[in-house]
Amino acid sequence: MRGTLREFRSFDRPIQLLQINQAGINLGFYMLMPYLAQHLSSGAGLAAWAIGLVLGLRNLSQQGMFLIGGTMADRIGYKPMIMTGCALRTVGFALFGLTTSVPLLIVAAVVTGFAGALFNPAARAYLAVAAGDRKVAAFSVFNVFYQGGILLGPIVGIVLLGTGFAAVCLSAAAIFAVLTVLQGLYLPARRVRADDRRPVLRDWRQAFGDRAFVSFAAAMIASYALSYQMYLTLPLEVQRFGGGQTGVMALYVISALLGIAGQVRLTAWCSARWSRGQAISRGLALMGCAFLPLAVVAGLRLPEGWAMPAVVLCTVLLTTGTLAAFPFEMAIIADMAGDRLIGTYYGLYNLLSGVGILLGNLLSGAMLDAARVSGWSALPWLLLAASGLVSAGAVQRLDRHRRLSPASRPA
Repeated sequence: MRGTLREFRSFDRPIQLLQINQAGINLGFYMLMPYLAQHLSSGAGLAAWAIGLVLGLRNLSQQGMFLIGGTMADRIGYKPMIMTGCALRTVGFALFGLTTSVPLLIVAAVVTGFAGALFNPAARAYLAVAAGDRKVAAFSVFNVFYQGGILLGPIVGIVLLGTGFAAVCLSAAAIFAVLTVLQGLYLPARRVRADDRRPVLRDWRQAFGDRAFVSFAAAMIASYALSYQMYLTLPLEVQRFGGGQTGVMALYVISALLGIAGQVRLTAWCSARWSRGQAISRGLALMGCAFLPLAVVAGLRLPEGWAMPAVVLCTVLLTTGTLAAFPFEMAIIADMAGDRLIGTYYGLYNLLSGVGILLGNLLSGAMLDAARVSGWSALPWLLLAASGLVSAGAVQRLDRHRRLSPASRPA
């Protein structure tokens, strides 16, 4: 951690504030969201379809609005969008704790999701611009704070649950209110040189028409589908192997601790040996290989609990691959965007990543069901591994043809 703190102190105050801001965002979010579905069922008495509607609308309003949020950041400025997003999430989280009315819960879900679409691309764009040539190092420390919020959030949330779900919601809302004030007081205004007279659709056509960027985003879709297995197939495997909720929580703790302890050192190690494209490609390959241990044990009839080491190994490899790729991935997106449409590019990238997560969940869930029926229990894990390796090959090809280098790409 000394290296992380030293790296953190080496940045200017705006970058430090954005990194702390991300820890606060994840702390507030993960205090509440892991327990929301249970509250909507037992506390609010909603039917399963209504719970699915509320949760689905929250995700849709965030993922579907990322492009708009990124464009607004380019046009209006990064700071206003970060502050507006945090303020809206304050309202949305407070509303979750103060009502059991389905229409108001839907409003809370939409407001909460749209808030993320506002501050997410704006914060990343601000960080990329402020960090300049140190983008990779800045995003490396950023991810440490990101993981710290994920680690602490559920712990704080479960402690507060003893005093009622409203206390969890209002405490999470208070965190976002404090973040809003901090951004207003200490974050300098900064925006790229956007031309407000230029039609928005023209900017979107530029982003969608950037073949190298779209190719890179398409190649990276698999990485988000794979990383999201931490919340879908791996918990299901833990349950199948008898690990229970404690085992699921252990996976999240392992992943977060790896990020906190290893991100900065791993980024420095990769930077000293590989190009950005090579680091991403090898990170993706490792993410794919992470599922091979599960393929090995899938067909074995092991005693209860004996297959858990394979799940833990998968978690470690999957997390390590993600840590290797993430800072370089964020830096490449900013470099591809140039100095005018960074928020728009991040917004479009997040939108495409959301599509990847949705498709990945549908396909991996269907593969698990098909494997149980057919008896080919290793098939889902082999296909997940193959998707990671194919994605790695696609990024490697882009890097070899210098499509990830903004200086050599066509204008």
